[in-house]
Amino acid sequence: MQFLEMILPYVVSFLGALALTLILTPIVREVNRRMGMVDKPDPRRINKVPIPRGGGLALVIGVTVSYAVFVLWSGRPAMQGVSDGNFLRLGMLAVAMAAVGLADDKFALAPKVKLLGQVVIAALAWILAGVGFRDLCPWLPAWIDFILTICWIVGAVNAFNLIDGLDGLATGLAFIATLGMAGALAFSGRVTSTYFYFAFAGGLLGFLRYNYNPASVFLGDCGSMFIGFTLAVMPICSNEPNSFLVSIGVPLLAMGVPIFDTALAILRRSIRHLIHRGENAKEGEVMTADTDHLHHRLLRASGLNQRKAAWALYVLALFLVAVGLVGMSLKSRAAGLWLFAVTVAAVVIFKDMARVELFDAGRLLSAVAHARDTSTRRKIARVAIPLYLCADVAVLAASCLIVRATLYGGVDRNTVVTIIPIRVTAVFVFLVLFNVYRTVWSRAMLSNYMRLIVACMFGSVLGSVVIYYLPGADHSVSLKAITLFYSTLSTIGLVMTRTVRGLFRDIFYALDCGRLVGRKDVSRILVYGCGLRYRTFRRELVRTTAANTRIIVGLLDDNLLMRGQYIGGVQVMGTLMEAREIINRVNADAVVVACEITPEWMKIVRQTLAPTGVKVTLFSFSETEVQ
Repeated sequence: MQFLEMILPYVVSFLGALALTLILTPIVREVNRRMGMVDKPDPRRINKVPIPRGGGLALVIGVTVSYAVFVLWSGRPAMQGVSDGNFLRLGMLAVAMAAVGLADDKFALAPKVKLLGQVVIAALAWILAGVGFRDLCPWLPAWIDFILTICWIVGAVNAFNLIDGLDGLATGLAFIATLGMAGALAFSGRVTSTYFYFAFAGGLLGFLRYNYNPASVFLGDCGSMFIGFTLAVMPICSNEPNSFLVSIGVPLLAMGVPIFDTALAILRRSIRHLIHRGENAKEGEVMTADTDHLHHRLLRASGLNQRKAAWALYVLALFLVAVGLVGMSLKSRAAGLWLFAVTVAAVVIFKDMARVELFDAGRLLSAVAHARDTSTRRKIARVAIPLYLCADVAVLAASCLIVRATLYGGVDRNTVVTIIPIRVTAVFVFLVLFNVYRTVWSRAMLSNYMRLIVACMFGSVLGSVVIYYLPGADHSVSLKAITLFYSTLSTIGLVMTRTVRGLFRDIFYALDCGRLVGRKDVSRILVYGCGLRYRTFRRELVRTTAANTRIIVGLLDDNLLMRGQYIGGVQVMGTLMEAREIINRVNADAVVVACEITPEWMKIVRQTLAPTGVKVTLFSFSETEVQ
């Protein structure tokens, strides 16, 4: 009997919201249909038939009304740690947020107008209802707390707004997040604070009955913005000191999928805006919707249907919530679990970003590097040398810190104030004397790198001599060891800063190949010859990744010792005599001859490749007299 009395409030709050939302959703769906609030199929949307939107209004009414009745009936506080007045203000602000979303569902508000409404409501939550991070971080200045609170709320609102692209996805993720946050409170001993969480979970489950695939109604901005606002303010409206996991940690993990999707969307659209600025292209607008959200990619990459794709993201969200809750139970060992979660997330993030965001970043860098207009080139020239200078100073200082920490067991004030400035200045003087900063490193030869190495060696020796004769210098470590260690580290670092451009170029070319490999309109080519001309040909492809429609799938070379070797990341697959079999195996449709060849041998090449029907071209560079 005592157990039933204990769980009764949770059951009542959950079932009340569930029942009312189940009843209201069909009514709201039909009203919205008659009002013309319908999502019609288009290239960006996944639904194939018109479906009413704005159904989240049923969730808003179902949760707020049922929970108000529950509080009045039970006589319990609305939420432990939050005054009833503040909770009422938050409820009114949540309804106001839903109203902004409903207006967008009906009248298609301009994105900037909708964003302004979100910011105003988030600001009012801080001003009127005391929502913020001040209890969690009492040392935080008020103006920083104000900005962080607005960013947190607006970010969560837009996260659920953007992730609402599959039937039941946003609703299901919100349901999982709500249970995760309730679990975090239970782990921290604040079980009675979870009444509203149960009511909210009940409303979400009730709406999911109609929103799950095949959906008969969509949340719309009304529902998704209400969900985002509610999930953002619930964990921080009753902060307690030293409750980071409850207030921030678990909520961040619980909302990890929509937050990650939003961060990628901002990055992706910002990069594309920079690429397309100056053009009359819709893709160049930062706030323009696209089809590269997580659910779109999952559908394209795996061929899953909507249900399976949604469940894949549900499982990911459950995993993140489980990590947070287990981390709370482990206490002192939580850091190791969080490190594991971050590592897994980093791998998934990079793999996902490589397909779109990193490729777009490569397009942007390529466009800047190969800009033809004079003003752009003048800007690049203006910042190139300062960037090298800053990078060199950072490398030289970091090398000095590593040397001191390794050989002396730590870094003291004298290292920062005296040792680092002397070593950096000494090497920098020789870099200038050896004309290192007048070298075009993208076209540098071995002699240029030798000058860099010698300058670094001389500078290291000079720095060591100056430090050796300083008053009170520490001579416990051999001067030769320090000089050699510092010279080696700084040389490696300086060389890397000058070769990183080529490294990034190759990385983006590899990403470009990954993007092209699955497309049917891409020309798959074999290259005959793997010498200097092949490397020149490959470099031309690397320089034109943004407009490239060809991919090298293999190499041919008559040198049997080259078979199986990789050159520029491409495998030598065999000789010319094996070309027919190789062409069929890799499905090549063109062969590029990239080697010095006589007319007689070219005839043999044509005769050998003629039965395959592939296109044959010759890549060469030659010198001709100008008449």
